[in-house]
Amino acid sequence: MSLSKVSKLEILDLCSGLTLLYNKKMENIKKILVINFGGIGDEILFLPALISLKKEFPEAEITLALEPRSKGIKDLTDVIDELFLIDIKSKNKYSEFLKLIFLARKGGFNLVISSGGNKFISILLFLTGIKKRYGYDTGKLSELLLTKAIKLNKNQYACSMYHDLITPITEIKTILPQINIKPCDKKSDTILIHPGVSSLSVQKGMIKTIPAQTWAKIIDLLLEHGKKVILAGGSDDKECIETIRNTIKNVSNPNFMDFYGKTKNLIDLAQLISSAEKFLCSDSAPLHIAVALQTKTYVIFGPTDYKRLIPDFDNIIPVTADDNCKLKPCLWEKRQTTCENLFCLEIKPEKIVELILSS
Repeated sequence: MSLSKVSKLEILDLCSGLTLLYNKKMENIKKILVINFGGIGDEILFLPALISLKKEFPEAEITLALEPRSKGIKDLTDVIDELFLIDIKSKNKYSEFLKLIFLARKGGFNLVISSGGNKFISILLFLTGIKKRYGYDTGKLSELLLTKAIKLNKNQYACSMYHDLITPITEIKTILPQINIKPCDKKSDTILIHPGVSSLSVQKGMIKTIPAQTWAKIIDLLLEHGKKVILAGGSDDKECIETIRNTIKNVSNPNFMDFYGKTKNLIDLAQLISSAEKFLCSDSAPLHIAVALQTKTYVIFGPTDYKRLIPDFDNIIPVTADDNCKLKPCLWEKRQTTCENLFCLEIKPEKIVELILSS
């Protein structure tokens, strides 16, 4: 029978049959391996994709391969059943990749998904021996070795960029990260401040936040306006926090609460963010927790692109300098370290406070 003589009904029957066959194959998905290397912020941004996978395959076990520094992500969600800790930053990174391949081949996985735009990723997924393999399109090799190579679109919110990886697998779309923290009652007039200084980023010359003296000035101004200010931070923030403490004019003000060191884990931090009326932070992991909790958040952005790191929601407000730098945003796109001038982080504390008080 010639193609011209095939009826529309026959074509529809064929498409329907193929769809049923595909769905039947996908019903056999019992174990899923997801690979996503990066900091805890990257893992939170990947959560919508994991949540959609869990909704599509509610009986499947999801294993996440990630760096040891980000293992706290499992405390925030119940969609991850197991973790593979792969220390790709160690001196023995190649043996770590071999460990991942061994664990993947031993694990009986039906489906593997990996982020990352490196051409090595498609080879890695192929070596796992897992039949269904999904990753970003990095050229002919990825098209050959992957079940589906997905176009990498960095010009969108990172959650959506990661979620693109599973579009050939499910039509379910989760927009924002969701974490297992029950919303707390908001404490009136409270503003939580988290500098979000990563010591690893500083060591590598990637400065993404305002100086400690500016944070201190912001706290002073908020206290002058009668606001209750809570200061929090992680171990990486120690030097910055100490400078803030020593710079604040009236550290004994009853409206100033120093919570540094009192949040022992991500759950403690999430509960603190949830209880604050407003949250001021840097481009760091606490930002993405705040997005998941839908707390009104003001985010300091300098050399990075806020359009890719926050959703286009009214309650997430980027705070940027009026520097008119033609290279901004430059970090990751044009350079791997920040420039010496850092004009993009010269944001007046008065501007930040006015924005917080007026919106």
